[in-house]
Amino acid sequence: MIKQVDRKGARHKRHRRVRVKVSGTAERPRLTVFRSLAHTYVQLVDDASGRTLASASTVDLKLDKNDLAAAQAVGKAIAGKAVKAGLKQVVFDRGGYLYHGRVKALAEAARESGLEF
Repeated sequence: MIKQVDRKGARHKRHRRVRVKVSGTAERPRLTVFRSLAHTYVQLVDDASGRTLASASTVDLKLDKNDLAAAQAVGKAIAGKAVKAGLKQVVFDRGGYLYHGRVKALAEAARESGLEF
């Protein structure tokens, strides 16, 4: 019998391993990414107080597709909200996903729009 791979569980395991080292503060919040089949979501989180400072997603932007262009649009949107809130530096939390494809496109678009991480 072939053993099934638990992809979601493996991602959660990787995310927990990263979260031990990565934590956000009010001055340098954590930019966390969640990627589903239909949408991409990002949040700026202050882990010290447990608050979400800003968020953006393909749902907010009313984008039909969830592709590289959509990820770039979400990256630019979160960078704009962060700069408006007076935040320049963030800690990037890829959420257990590989730094590849939509996650990479989102991060690079956020960098180009003024965020440092």
